[in-house]
Amino acid sequence: MEGRGRIKAIIRLLNLQYPNAEVALRYSNPFELLVATVLSAQSTDKTVNKVTRNLFQKYRKPEDYASVNLEELEDDIRSTGFYRNKAKHLRKIGQILVEQFKSKVPRTMKELVALPGVGRKTANIVLTKAFGISEGIAVDTHVQRLTGRLGLTNNRDPSKIEKDLMDLVPRENWPILTDLLIFHGRRICTARKPDCNRCVLNHLCPSAFVP
Repeated sequence: MEGRGRIKAIIRLLNLQYPNAEVALRYSNPFELLVATVLSAQSTDKTVNKVTRNLFQKYRKPEDYASVNLEELEDDIRSTGFYRNKAKHLRKIGQILVEQFKSKVPRTMKELVALPGVGRKTANIVLTKAFGISEGIAVDTHVQRLTGRLGLTNNRDPSKIEKDLMDLVPRENWPILTDLLIFHGRRICTARKPDCNRCVLNHLCPSAFVP
């Protein structure tokens, strides 16, 4: 089974395995999702959710970040790592949203990736989850690892992986693909020791080792 037939089979099997696959970050509006996704860089969803539990009570809108004391914000997000850069990014994002977008999160890829600390992965997550807009496929470390093992791409650069996936995966499946691969990557196809014997994709995976 090759090409689109194989990717459709992969998505179908993962959908059956993980019917509730969804982004793990907790948020209640598009701006909170944007903040949480910026914080998630080089961090875990668990850590980010722990931080945002209090952060979203303290800072509720872009105006709050736009005028924040930088050292105070750094302390608030310290445990997510790279907190100095993230604090600068969040304050600047708040200022830009207030000044240019009437405190609303923009709804286009071009506008989102122009924000500090926002790349295509973050922009894809915000567009897909907050607005139901599919302009691409978010590529994180799990997606990068699994698509390589599954032979869906020969590239290692996230932007090139995304292009390969967009060419291969039917557009209607773009929104769910990242979540399915993340769930599978955390539970079965882990970085250190993939559990090929328990993997529902082992018959479709060129990297599978099943004794």
